[in-house]
Order: sequence, then C-alpha cells, then structure tokens
Amino acid sequence: MPTQRTTSRPVPNSTGLRSGSATAALGAAVLGFFVITLDALIVNVTLPTIRDDLGGGLTGLQWVMDGYTLMFAALLLSAGAISDRVGAHGAFGRGMVVFVLASAAGGLAPSLVLLIMARLVQGVGAAMMLPSSLTLIREAYPDPVRRGRAIAVWTIAGSVAAAAGPVAGGALSLVGWRMIFFVNLPIGVVALFLLARAPRSPRRPAPLDWTGQVSAVLAMGGLTFAVIEAGADGFGAPRVLAAFAVAVAALAVFVVAQVRGRHPMVPPGLFRSRVVLIASGNGFAFMAGLNGTVFLYSLYLQQERGLSALATGLVFLPMTALSAFLGVPTARLTERFGPKAPIIGGLSLMSAGLVALAALPASAPVWLLAVVMIPVGICGPLAMQPTTGLLLESVPAERSGVAGGVFNTSRQLGGALAVAVFGALLASRANPLDGLRVGLLIAAALTLTAAVVNHRLPRPARP
Repeated sequence: MPTQRTTSRPVPNSTGLRSGSATAALGAAVLGFFVITLDALIVNVTLPTIRDDLGGGLTGLQWVMDGYTLMFAALLLSAGAISDRVGAHGAFGRGMVVFVLASAAGGLAPSLVLLIMARLVQGVGAAMMLPSSLTLIREAYPDPVRRGRAIAVWTIAGSVAAAAGPVAGGALSLVGWRMIFFVNLPIGVVALFLLARAPRSPRRPAPLDWTGQVSAVLAMGGLTFAVIEAGADGFGAPRVLAAFAVAVAALAVFVVAQVRGRHPMVPPGLFRSRVVLIASGNGFAFMAGLNGTVFLYSLYLQQERGLSALATGLVFLPMTALSAFLGVPTARLTERFGPKAPIIGGLSLMSAGLVALAALPASAPVWLLAVVMIPVGICGPLAMQPTTGLLLESVPAERSGVAGGVFNTSRQLGGALAVAVFGALLASRANPLDGLRVGLLIAAALTLTAAVVNHRLPRPARP
C-alpha cells in the first residue's frame, strides 16, 4: 500500500502564534538591543582617530559621545507611548530604519559636525527601539516561563554587546573608524528581515505629552551643552550662562507640565515611591561611573600612554567580559539575601575600584589598570540587575513602563553628564592625569553616596 506523506508545520504557541513567528520577533528584538548597547561603547576607543581624521577638539569628541546618549535619554520618556500608538512592530521597524540610515550617514560623514548630527539621529532611533523590543517579546511569548527565557536571551545580548564594544571598536579601527558605523548596516537588515516575519502588534490609544517631551529635550540638552562648553570657555562665558538658563527654564516648564498636565509623561505620584527614587539614583551613579571611566581611559591610554585603539579596547575586556557572566550568580544571591545586599555591595565595589584607579601612579603598568577596572564593571550585574527587578516589583503593573522609562532615562543622563563633566575637567587641567583623577573621584563619591542611600530601601518580605 502506498504510504501517505505528511508535512510538518510550525506549532502554534498558547495564543495561536506560530513558534517561528515568535522566534523571529525575539531575534529582531535581540539584534535591536545588541546594536543599541554596542553603539554606546564602540565609539569610545576610536575618538582619537576620529579627531585625527575630521579635526575638532575635545569638545567635539564629547558631542560625538553625548549626541547619541542625550537624544536616547530625552526621548525614552515618551517612546513607550509612541510604541503603543503605532504598535510595537511598527515602532521597532521605524526605529531600526532611522538607526541604520543614521549609521550610514555617520560612516560617510565628511565633517565632525555632520557626524555629531548623525549620532543625534541614531539616539532617536535607539529610543524608538528599546521599549518596543521588550513589547515585541511580551506579545510573542504570553507564557511567563517562555517569556522569562526570552528576556534572559535579550539581556545576554546587551551584556555581550557591552563586552564586545571596546574591543570591536579597536579591531574595526584597523580598517578605519568609519567601519564602527557601517557594521550596524548588516545587523539592521537582518533585524528588519526577522521583523517582517514577526506578528503584527495591536495599536492602543496613548496620549502624548508634547509639552513635557519638548521641555525635557531642552532641559537635558541645555545642561549638557553648558557643561561641555564650560570646559573650553569657562562657566562665565555668555553662551554657557544662556544654556544654563535655558535648562532651568525648560525644567520648570517640565515640572509644571507633569503636575498640571492632563496626560503627563511622568505622573508625579511615581516619585512618592522611595524605591523609584533610589533606583533612579542607582542608575544615574552607575552609568556616570562606567561611561566616565571608559571615556577618560579611551583618551588617556592612547594620547598619554601611546596605546593603539585595539590595545585600548583589550584593556577594557576583563572589566566588561566578566560582568557578562555574573547574571546567574547575581540572581542566586538576590534570591538568598534579597536585593539590598548585592546592590550595596556592587556600588561599594565600584566606588572602591574608582578610588583605586585614581590612586595608581602614572607609571602603573597597563595590565594593572585592567585588573583594577574589574570592580567598576561588575557593579553592572551586581547592582543594576536587582535594582531593575526591585523597581518593577514596587510599582503597579500599569505604571511599570513609565517607571522603566524614568529609570533608563536617569541611566543615560548619568552617562551623558559624566562625559560632559569629565571632559571639561580634562580640558581645564594642564596635566590630563590630574583631570582624570578628579573625574574618577567624583564618580567614586557618587557611587558611594548611592550605596549609602540604598540602606533606606524597604526590607522585602521573604517568600
């Protein structure tokens, strides 16, 4: 008798979505988070090469870094609402297209000004992608267990990108610094291909707080501009004072818009939560220490110690690579001792590492610098991972997106201001090593203060 041929079909998950569609959504989300994280760190080690090619001083290099971080931070507050309005699928796709086009523009930029403009647009694309990437995962994996595994893969992608960023930047610079932007193009194309196979997202009515969003951009941009330009012109320069005035006025408008507005981006009641305030401070202090350290040493190791871009990236490898493997041990520590212990321990380690770096003599071998940087990097999994979990557990489910936006905005703002302040310190000192040490001590004070404040976290109930 003839045998009947059967064809295998993808198995739908618990909501009827085919497993292939869910995997495609996860793949797109993972690649999106990977390039967002990669571009925050890959540029650092190529800054001296960019200056040699395009010209400009330290102020221009600071804007190459902060242009991306600043727009990313400022637009995160309303990116969640935009994702709801157009659907996570549409928001992620638009964000990736913007990011890829801006990356191509950055790689082709004939001048430093155009490169900075491309970095600003990259930040817009990144802000559109980040919240929608998590929403894609939530929609594709309604089962909590499978969703947890998917989010773990998404998180690992960010850790791998953070570890690879400085080394990849150094390696690609052997071909040319423009490759650090062109490398985003094939990743973006693959992400868009996977997104086309992912299920469409529903759209939800979500009002936008235009007054709050515009005033937030002006406040953060004015403050960052004032600090960066003060390094070159001094704090008494007219345009520096004008930028500070714009920042203060915009902040006042933002506060009024949140208190009296019909649809505020950041409901004032959110800040009545002690956990939200402390978590935001943790994120600010950690990113100030991490971004500040990578920025300072990327310049110092190449300009003062004569290292190549690749060798500089390898100096950061122990710090970033070790942090990528501490996610699971940190989760076990948190389950056993609660979140407070690893948070305080991680921030304290970071503060100690920053002080130790500042105390090293100018003749310290490079391998010793790499070792002493390790406590700075491992604060990420030790402190930020339980901070994120504690934050999401402390707010109602309907406000978790807003709380996450505030937390991530504070993180990115801390990184942007660190580059601005530490760069100003370098510019104002005759000896660059003195400026580096002052910057490290400021970051150490911030992280130590955050560690002390975390003693006021409420004690969670034991399961």
